[in-house]
Amino acid sequence: MNKLFLVLSLILISVPSYAYIGPGMGGGVIAAILGFFAAIILGLWGILYYPIKRAFKERKDKKMSSTKSNIKQR
Repeated sequence: MNKLFLVLSLILISVPSYAYIGPGMGGGVIAAILGFFAAIILGLWGILYYPIKRAFKERKDKKMSSTKSNIKQR
């Protein structure tokens, strides 16, 4: 009962804080969120780019070598 009374009194009795965040804070929060997601995406890109690039190059080289061998056999 005492805990309930304490919680209700803290919720119902509010004291003004006299704090001003300002419009720049919203821009900073948006920039931080976009920067966080950009860092994740660019990190994944950096990790996955070279293996994918290497696989495509090997596939292309294999295709070119098979085409050259077909030309030599004729």
